[in-house]
Amino acid sequence: MDDRTYTADAEAGDHVTVAGWAHEIRDLGGIAFLIVRDRTGKIQVKFAKDEMDDDLVETGTKVSRESVVQVTGQVEEEERAPTGVEIVPESVEVIAPADPELPLDPSGKVDAELPTRLDNRTLDLRRDEAKAIFEIRAEVQHAVREFFRSIDCTEINTPKIVATGTEGGTELFPITYFGEEAFMNQSPQLFKQLMVGSGLERVFEIGPIFRAEEHNTPRHLNEATSIDFESAFIDHQGAMDVCEGAVKAAYEAVGENCQRQLELLDLAEEFEVPDEAFPRLSYDEAIERVNATGELETQLVWGDDLSTEAERALGDDVGGHYFITDWPSEVKPFYIKDHDDDEDLSTGFDMMHPDMELVSGGQREHRFDQLVAGFEQQGLDPDAFEYYTKMFRYGMPPHAGFGLGAERLIMTMLGLGNIREAVLFPRDRQRLSP
Repeated sequence: MDDRTYTADAEAGDHVTVAGWAHEIRDLGGIAFLIVRDRTGKIQVKFAKDEMDDDLVETGTKVSRESVVQVTGQVEEEERAPTGVEIVPESVEVIAPADPELPLDPSGKVDAELPTRLDNRTLDLRRDEAKAIFEIRAEVQHAVREFFRSIDCTEINTPKIVATGTEGGTELFPITYFGEEAFMNQSPQLFKQLMVGSGLERVFEIGPIFRAEEHNTPRHLNEATSIDFESAFIDHQGAMDVCEGAVKAAYEAVGENCQRQLELLDLAEEFEVPDEAFPRLSYDEAIERVNATGELETQLVWGDDLSTEAERALGDDVGGHYFITDWPSEVKPFYIKDHDDDEDLSTGFDMMHPDMELVSGGQREHRFDQLVAGFEQQGLDPDAFEYYTKMFRYGMPPHAGFGLGAERLIMTMLGLGNIREAVLFPRDRQRLSP
């Protein structure tokens, strides 16, 4: 077990051993300071040169920045110290020296470009601001898990190596699997549907998805994290209720438990937890409102997808999270159910942040014959998905669900300029390492 004292817990009068990184050294002549940083914060170590052993002073003041050190000594009150206390050291041990030439400055005094930060992610996350993003991300995932558990969901883990793509042969990463062709899974969609037909009925998953998209933008990744939900005996309206609840739970948890991180990111004052219901606009209404903004050079017509410019124009008009419902059937995947009274309209929905799409979902087609017909209408071979379709012969209940992009949720929540800032080790067209 870790029996050191964390810097945030050190109080005047304590005898402590702290361990962490040499954040900064300040030599003022007769007195010098070593700032030690650990995951809870920083603490000042004071070296009065005339009163201390020369070797002790030498070790503590000549250590290179970012070396791993361990300091044992007495904690004393000092109003001028950054935390109001400082350590008078009895011993200083350099556990792991750092190269004096660092590829970036973890103190943040010298800015580094994003590619440099991503190339040196371990060093980058020693910066408080970068670390705060991933502490918030962890809180979001924890909150979403707790929300799903509160509505009686079972957490599942589905395969990431599959024989066929979720939506056919596009945007797939092929791999060799014992001499056979296989693919990295685009989505847990088909497997989570199979689970609602089992005794589990209501499930969720937080896991990786892989898409061989050619996009190289600040909002696209080739490996992302999807927050997926699926439930038997609900329709698309019920799925939207759950989706809204999950997003609000994430914001509430961050607002309640991550004030320090929000302050580090200069977001504490402007961070808002959504408290009103997310508007639900039909596709027709969305098209009309986008066109009415006058922001697009060409007016949208029925059947058009919403471009990035259209999403932003509508987002500015709505001013918060919202849903777009009742999309044309032809633009939604084969597994999305059409409305019973209008086969040209699907039950598919998207949930939007003013800046971008976060969620795709809908009610699923649970009837075998209609499901197979949907495959054929979209030019897919039902036989290639026989493992999936055959289960619809054995009593598949009505069901609905959604997939929420975790990185996009974090990106929009924190106002990040690039989605890669919300990923520890991003994978895109140019980046396969580290």
